[in-house]
Amino acid sequence: MRKLSTADERRADVLAAAVRAFAARGYYGTTTAEVAKLAGISQAYVYRLFPDKESLFVAVVEHCSRLIRERLAEGASRATSGTPTAVLDAMGNAYAQLIADRDVLMVLLHATCAASEPPIGAAVRDMYARLVEYARAASGGSEAEVQGFFATGFLCNMTMAMGAEEVDAPWARTLLAGIRHY
Repeated sequence: MRKLSTADERRADVLAAAVRAFAARGYYGTTTAEVAKLAGISQAYVYRLFPDKESLFVAVVEHCSRLIRERLAEGASRATSGTPTAVLDAMGNAYAQLIADRDVLMVLLHATCAASEPPIGAAVRDMYARLVEYARAASGGSEAEVQGFFATGFLCNMTMAMGAEEVDAPWARTLLAGIRHY
């Protein structure tokens, strides 16, 4: 007997497919038809779950935000001590492992590029607001320490996205110094 998917399970499947699709071509270059095809469902069913492409993309940003928050929490739980430096370092390591999945990385970059769309911009700002407050609370870090943590994360995003780890040049070594990649 075949078990039918619930709406929540189907929504999760569509989100997973949408992450892959939007990672590959961005918000502007991806159609809901492409998401539907990747999810193995009809485009009409995508629209039953999400009223429009913008809502789907906002849900993808929120999904990635939850993934990042979960990974930061896992990292914080593995910190070697309770000092802000140790906690932020452990969270940074967990984040570096997460963005080794280039789909999450590329969704973050595409979301930033599409932030001029008001709902997407709001979702991106909400994501970073929650993540900054979580990092501050979990680490007990100062403003400068938390800012440094995010600055390093943004630099890590950019160097990973451009493949700087594959370049043997002084500029690449400078940008990659002290940054972990998996």
